[in-house]
Amino acid sequence: MSMDERIEEKLRASFAPTSLEVLNESHLHSGHHGSPGTGESHYRVRIVAEVFRGRSRIEQHRLVNAALAEELAGGVHALAIKASAPADPEHAR
Repeated sequence: MSMDERIEEKLRASFAPTSLEVLNESHLHSGHHGSPGTGESHYRVRIVAEVFRGRSRIEQHRLVNAALAEELAGGVHALAIKASAPADPEHAR
């Protein structure tokens, strides 16, 4: 299973999102310091789930980071997160 698939599977299981996008941006960081060159090290996640309603951005990110703790400890070098609840003004942008 690819890292993309693992991330998506874990986020779906943890948050039952109404919308989820997992983007592998590793190719944008090829050759940069800290990039292992695996093609599975830099990701951007956009997730919309009810669990994020009323939580601060820091709390939202902590939830996502906790769900992906194994991946972050074992190969994912960078994770950009945009989390929101359905129909949040932030999500509408």
